[in-house]
Amino acid sequence: MKIINSSKYRWIQVACLSLWPILLCAQSSDLAQNLDACKNGLETCDRSKLSASESTDVTVSEHGRNVSNCRNGFHSCDHSKLTAPEAIALAVADHQQNVSDCGMGLTSCDPSQLTPSEARTWNVAQHRRHLDDCQGGYDCDRSKLSPTEIRDVDIALRQRNLANCKSGWTCDRSSLSTSESAQVNIAELQRNAENCQDGWGDCDHSKLTSREAGEVAVAEHKRNVSTCTAGEETCDYSKLTPTEAATLAQAEHKRNYAACLSGSGYCDLSRLSVEEKHSLHLAGDNRQ
Repeated sequence: MKIINSSKYRWIQVACLSLWPILLCAQSSDLAQNLDACKNGLETCDRSKLSASESTDVTVSEHGRNVSNCRNGFHSCDHSKLTAPEAIALAVADHQQNVSDCGMGLTSCDPSQLTPSEARTWNVAQHRRHLDDCQGGYDCDRSKLSPTEIRDVDIALRQRNLANCKSGWTCDRSSLSTSESAQVNIAELQRNAENCQDGWGDCDHSKLTSREAGEVAVAEHKRNVSTCTAGEETCDYSKLTPTEAATLAQAEHKRNYAACLSGSGYCDLSRLSVEEKHSLHLAGDNRQ
């Protein structure tokens, strides 16, 4: 007869009891994950592991998800699972959405689902949008326009072409009248004068009047003085007056002396006067 080691048996019992909470916790976690998977309609759901109350909760979740899918127009919607009130509410929402889509001219619009009154409103809106496209120079079917609308479209297109020509944009100058061509020429000369005045590249000095040329020369000179004062590379020192050159040189001399004195900034000792070098030497002794 085989004798069982009681101490070894007791150790096995203790080990099992110690591992039981861990195994129970792992099982609980698995069940919770399965419940979440079922509520979210995931393929990993195992309904056989659900309790009665959990199965009820999952059914409620599935129904709510189906209602949401139907409201959002998803293909996964199952109309047969909707209650009568839910089906009516969905029909009302779908109709309102279709009316809205038609009103905005969206491709999702289904005119066949509109009431006679809604269809009339939609037709008016459609015609208005088409007329706007014609006046805006977009795709246009003139056969759908009345004689008055065609006249209005021609006026709008002519005005737009004139505005484009005046602004220097792409336009059809051959369609301009003599008066309109004169307006465009005036606008081009004004734009050229402004470009020259502001120092922009698109400037033709030969098209300036005597008065404009004088004003541009003053503006260009002021710009050059400003760039020279700022030490920019575009400065043309040869265009400065003797007084301006002297003022600029004096300002630079002060800057150089201040830089040498403070030890901060570019300093050229060779440009300091004897007195300034002496002051610099004294300042150095005082700092020591």
